[in-house]
Amino acid sequence: MPRSALSRGALPRIGLSRADRVALGKSVRELVPLESHAEFEPGPRDPIGLLLEQERTRVPELVPIRHGRMLTSPFAFYRGAALPMAADLATTPTSGLRVQLCGDAHLMNFGAFASPERHLVFSVNDFDETLPGPFEWDVKRLAASFAVAGRENGFDQKQRRKVVLASVESYRAAMQDFATRPFLDVWYAHFDVEDAIREFRSSVHPRGVKSLEKMVAKAHTHDNLQAFSKLTTVVDGRRRIVHSPPLIEPLEDIFPADQRTAVEDAVRETLNTYRHTLQSDRRHLLDHFTLTQVARKVVGVGSVGTRCWIVLMECGDGTEPLFLQAKEAGESVLCRYVGRSEYRNQGERVVAGQHLIQAQSDIFLGWTQLLEDGVERDYYVRQLKDWKFSADVERSTPKGLRIYAGMCGWTLARAHARSGDRLALAGYLGSSDRFAHALADFAEMYADQNERDYDAWKAAVNAGRLQVVVGA
Repeated sequence: MPRSALSRGALPRIGLSRADRVALGKSVRELVPLESHAEFEPGPRDPIGLLLEQERTRVPELVPIRHGRMLTSPFAFYRGAALPMAADLATTPTSGLRVQLCGDAHLMNFGAFASPERHLVFSVNDFDETLPGPFEWDVKRLAASFAVAGRENGFDQKQRRKVVLASVESYRAAMQDFATRPFLDVWYAHFDVEDAIREFRSSVHPRGVKSLEKMVAKAHTHDNLQAFSKLTTVVDGRRRIVHSPPLIEPLEDIFPADQRTAVEDAVRETLNTYRHTLQSDRRHLLDHFTLTQVARKVVGVGSVGTRCWIVLMECGDGTEPLFLQAKEAGESVLCRYVGRSEYRNQGERVVAGQHLIQAQSDIFLGWTQLLEDGVERDYYVRQLKDWKFSADVERSTPKGLRIYAGMCGWTLARAHARSGDRLALAGYLGSSDRFAHALADFAEMYADQNERDYDAWKAAVNAGRLQVVVGA
């Protein structure tokens, strides 16, 4: 059974002095020492069974694509296996210091995107599993992802350890810094990518800076116009979403005419419901666009099989597009271990968590419900693309991945400092690197576990237990 220092949901009271909040964090070390976070002894578990259980509510014909994507490599499997890891984390020592968790804080769920002010900022960018929970769960998910990715890139153990240490030490140092700042400063803090490049010029090899600059330039092309040109074509003088099964399928290619009309009507009503979750100025902006076409899209690795719709909207004479993405939101994989969300609509859970811990959120971020086949399903909505880019992990060098790990660690600390008690967290983590070394040990052990689970996944495929579509 895991050791926990504080009862579930307990956070230091706001009325406590700063010194008392730091002292509370330090006192937790007596019950859950920093070194204890190296421990990992999973109980009886069936990762394949957990993942199959998770798929029961998903679109059956898309599930084999998920299986195929997770079969690609141990790292791809890790990305899709948030639920088995949540079950494992529930067996580990727990500080009881709670924050709003990302819930799936692996390294590919960080990246850059456009702020409302049109600056390129770096932050957490996936919130499907967000829930309040123990802060260390996010940090462990992040640390282990670097160990798994490092193995895939052929890094030796010493190189992998330096990368993991860079992520966790950056987290600790950032939390110590945030503990000295006024809370409003913490709230407004963000990672401006172009500012960071200027800082990196003095400490990073010129080729590394040039690589970052190329990614920034590429990110500026990843917007609605780029999505518009890539995902649509002109048919009989009208702009239509391309037919590219099974990854992109317009409604008319999925449903017969009578059913399609009912679905389109449901989508229109759903968009109206979604509209009311936006700020008034953003409702005004949205009202300038009209619905043109809807298509089903396959996204991600672990998310494959959840319902995801892309909505093409146009303004004026049809030359000003807006692509929205409506993604199904189910219960978080964490809920059976940390408790259910306070929000009845799971899309609202995702949006509320994102607003709380992301530096700056998409102006069209909102939530809704859609009635499909007699079932009400929750969704969250955002722009399909807006200056987005993420790390090219496969081409990363050890030094490059260390830099990226530091960016992720700082970003996760900022998210936790906004949602939890940064003073208690700083008090608990202290000024030594003991927590970082404990998590480096944990990360390697969990990378071993991930490889065992991946082997079990491959065996299930070979045994015919899992249907697979490869290469989609």
